[in-house]
Amino acid sequence: MGQSAVFGRRQQPHMIVIAQGDRIRHFTIRPWVVALGASLLLAIAAGYLIATGYLIMRDDLINAAVLRQARVQHAYEDRIASLRAQVDRITSHRLLDQQFMENKIAELATRQSALAERSGALAPLLERARGRGVGDQQVPADALPVPALRPGADQAALETIVPANPLLTPSAPPVQAALGYAPITRSVASAKTDRLPPAVPADPLAALSDVTMTLNEIETAQLEQLGALARAAHSQRNAIIAAARESGLPIRSETTPLEAVGGPFVPIGDMTADESFETGIEALQTALDALERTKSEVTAFPIAHPAPGQRITSGFGPRRDPILGRSAFHAGIDFRAPTGTPIRAPATGKVIRAGRSGGYGKMVEIDHGNGLKTRFAHLSRIQVRVGAEVSAGQRIGASGNTGRSTGPHLHYEIRANGRAVNPMRYLKAGTRIGNHL
Repeated sequence: MGQSAVFGRRQQPHMIVIAQGDRIRHFTIRPWVVALGASLLLAIAAGYLIATGYLIMRDDLINAAVLRQARVQHAYEDRIASLRAQVDRITSHRLLDQQFMENKIAELATRQSALAERSGALAPLLERARGRGVGDQQVPADALPVPALRPGADQAALETIVPANPLLTPSAPPVQAALGYAPITRSVASAKTDRLPPAVPADPLAALSDVTMTLNEIETAQLEQLGALARAAHSQRNAIIAAARESGLPIRSETTPLEAVGGPFVPIGDMTADESFETGIEALQTALDALERTKSEVTAFPIAHPAPGQRITSGFGPRRDPILGRSAFHAGIDFRAPTGTPIRAPATGKVIRAGRSGGYGKMVEIDHGNGLKTRFAHLSRIQVRVGAEVSAGQRIGASGNTGRSTGPHLHYEIRANGRAVNPMRYLKAGTRIGNHL
């Protein structure tokens, strides 16, 4: 038994007495021992309760930890999937950009080849037109078509196709090499975790636009040149016909006004570039063919000067005969020409007489067809034979003083269906028409 300590005084120790028969035991317990025992009991009780609670809630705790770990893992995997999807989208955009660039490059290469082929087709026509004097004033020199490409063409030739543009070279892909364009391969696109291929820069698109504009300008220039040459050929032909008619030449060709055309209406937008070019080529060929036919018809008349640079001393028609002093009919015109002056054929034809012929002295007569014949009299030398075909401007002899003549000169006659006509009409026609030939 123990007695409680009064507040503020020192506590007395507790005493425990155990009586068993005659045996009596007593134990004295200090207050701190009591406190220590109570603490141990509380600790054991708390440990028991904690262990019991753990055993009861262990599965829930484990499940909660597993669930939390799963949520973290799922979030991580979702993030990875999102990043991979983003990589896929970027790679797809890059592939689409590359496909767009490749399509544009292929299109430009095709257009370049087409322009080169058109230039090859246009070059002979240009040479033919220049040979006919067509378009010398209407078409500037810098509007000439681009030359056709040749295998292994050098850079200078290529630059004439696309001026000052390095995008089209024979040894590298047209735009890729010049613009640093890196193609994207399928293996790179499929490697989602690898680094992305380099993006297509903005500059290639601008360069492609410049090349496209350049090709458009060349294409437009070719079509405009075809149209200008065709119009020039028509204008030249009409001018020749008008000059021939003003001179009284019996020409059969008729003028063809540019507005006298027809056909179904086809909007220009419905025609492809190749169709427009083919139409222009056909129109130019038709115009050149018509011009050549007209020139052939006109130049078949003796309109060229038989003694270029020599002055006329006696005209066609009635005059005083220089030998008899009486009025007489002069069937031609006389040119003052010193002996040996070259005499030339005024048109193509066939020599039907070459030799002495009475008062004509040494004479050459040429049949030009269509009933027209020319005579060249008083020659000192004949340089053609009967049956020879001569062309306009060809030398046929030299002036002289043979036959019935008072001095060195050329007597020149033109006969239409056997009747003498005034050669001046043809010479004037030659002057008018010569400005358009």
